[in-house]
Amino acid sequence: MDAMNGILGGFAALANPETLLYMIAGFLIGMLFGAVPGLTSVLAIALLLPLTYSLDVSTALVACASIFMAGMCSGSITATTINIPGAPSSMMTAIEGYPMQQRGEGAKALGHAALGSMIGGTIGALLLMVVSPLAADVALLIRTPGKFSLIAFALIVIIISQRGSITKGMIATLLGVMIASVGIDVVQPIARFTFGTSALVQGIEMMPLIIGTFAISELLVQADSRSLLTVDPGKIKSTLIRRRDFIPPWSEVREIGLLRYLKSAIIGYAVGILPGAGGSMAAFVSYAESMRSSKHPERYGKGSPEGIAAAECANNSMCGGAFVPMLTFGIPGDPTTAIVLGVLVINGLQPGPQFMSQQLDLVAPMFASLFVSALVLVPLSIYLLGPYFLKLVSIRRDVLYSSIAVVALVGSYVATYSTFQMALALVFGVLAYYLRKQQYPTVCMLLGFVLGPSLEEYCRRSLSISDGNPMVFFTSPDSVFFVVLTAIFFYFMVMRKPKERSLNQS
Repeated sequence: MDAMNGILGGFAALANPETLLYMIAGFLIGMLFGAVPGLTSVLAIALLLPLTYSLDVSTALVACASIFMAGMCSGSITATTINIPGAPSSMMTAIEGYPMQQRGEGAKALGHAALGSMIGGTIGALLLMVVSPLAADVALLIRTPGKFSLIAFALIVIIISQRGSITKGMIATLLGVMIASVGIDVVQPIARFTFGTSALVQGIEMMPLIIGTFAISELLVQADSRSLLTVDPGKIKSTLIRRRDFIPPWSEVREIGLLRYLKSAIIGYAVGILPGAGGSMAAFVSYAESMRSSKHPERYGKGSPEGIAAAECANNSMCGGAFVPMLTFGIPGDPTTAIVLGVLVINGLQPGPQFMSQQLDLVAPMFASLFVSALVLVPLSIYLLGPYFLKLVSIRRDVLYSSIAVVALVGSYVATYSTFQMALALVFGVLAYYLRKQQYPTVCMLLGFVLGPSLEEYCRRSLSISDGNPMVFFTSPDSVFFVVLTAIFFYFMVMRKPKERSLNQS
């Protein structure tokens, strides 16, 4: 009863005009930063951090939560309109949203993304408020071998999800893991693979790789198509639409089904409570599961609203789950919650097992902000601002993409304050361009880069615990669960599919 009163008090706090203003301002800032490649919600909250000295802690947390939700949702805007994800978690949305944009269905794609974000974000916020203590207990059951198997599961699933070539997906993933291994060893303080270059001792940052892989390579692809000075008249026509065109057709929503929305939201929330997982993994796992269970898997990769709904529902639900380990154990679930942890520490608060029961009045407004941002502000922003988002494609491409190039490179510099890392963004852009020319999935490379260090760390720690015995991965119950889950996915997505095709051909 006390917890329920505290949560209701959090919603009442949003009635304060000043708090409400900060929530709306935070959401708009998050939308801007999330939609511009190279500028993320992490950077937005980091810039807000100095302001927390002059803000009430609850107000600061409200603004952070709305930035978090907006940044996660708005990454789908440029992912759909120009095939450049505004955030890493929107990579799967780009795979389905951009083909819909090319068919003149950009409004519908953004509508499905907003609906998925609204449902996922709302469910994630509700689960955060209702079952976070239980979720924290479940997360504690996953030990080091289980974490290795979970990450391996995510990598294997995204590889076998590449319907064109599993081999190329594996090569791209291993390339990402190799790039991530440059710099300081994940276990010992020893530099490796630096080739005598001191600038590589600190390793390769994620932001230059993201910007190079998606923004710069997309610019090169567009330049190679020799269409930078022309604009497809069909795309201009698609921008002259009504706001109600952003409301997804009820027939498609019904085809996606309530069960898929719920399943994707639960997957996203469950991935979110695992420290270090983040929105990218949530979107990957949910997208792969959606494709596995879909009645029309052949539509995926060609503009499937199901894929958009699954990815966006999961990565926004992850927002609620990511706060669980941060508030309960002081372990951030993703980079954004790491910054939010800094907000708490700056204000003299230390998260721990008793934090939510003792300081619920401080964090309840943040929960309410997360809920209201997902339920109200996400669909409202797409409905009101959607036509302006689609007008991106009617801008002269040479102006649009050159501007994006400048913003992206500036964003890579701001994120790292290193001209070397900014130059690496160009290098990775050229590399990704040639990989895309040869039909290698660059999404796999980025996932390998993101998850590679954790995969290596948990593997080496597990082998250290077991004195080098690899059977630890098959005897630890949590690890066995993910091994079995991997086998199930492999059977349905690799072994069973050829059988189905052969039956259809006969």
